[in-house]
Amino acid sequence: MNYKKILIPIGVAVLFYAGWSSSQWMGVAFVGSGLVMWALLYITRMIKTMLRAANRPVGFVDSAVMLNAKLKAGDNLMHVIAMTRSLGKLQTPFHEQPEVFTWTDGTQSVVTCTFVDGLLKEWQLVRPTPEPDGTSSETQQVSLGS
Repeated sequence: MNYKKILIPIGVAVLFYAGWSSSQWMGVAFVGSGLVMWALLYITRMIKTMLRAANRPVGFVDSAVMLNAKLKAGDNLMHVIAMTRSLGKLQTPFHEQPEVFTWTDGTQSVVTCTFVDGLLKEWQLVRPTPEPDGTSSETQQVSLGS
């Protein structure tokens, strides 16, 4: 069960009650102003992240190896998009759980991320193995995050 769906509204109600208890309508207005400010900051961050991602190709990242090193289990999708500055290429049907996104860099290394309810569950880096003549044909799994 997702406790955030229950605890956040209860916390907001407690804040409004504390505001009312301390100074009636002035306290309620103060709490409401703080919540509106928080919501505006969150929306502004989300819009700026999406504007940066809009200027890049879908599923492209500068370095898949660096992305693999920066990822942590529990990161949300918006945080990963902010790190890559690119929308991931969706590999699963729309709105189906778990969601799988991939990012590829210039060397054809691929990071595959699995998100469950918007949170990073696991990720995998796959790098091409170079052949003696300089080309790459098969891929090799380098690491798996959990």
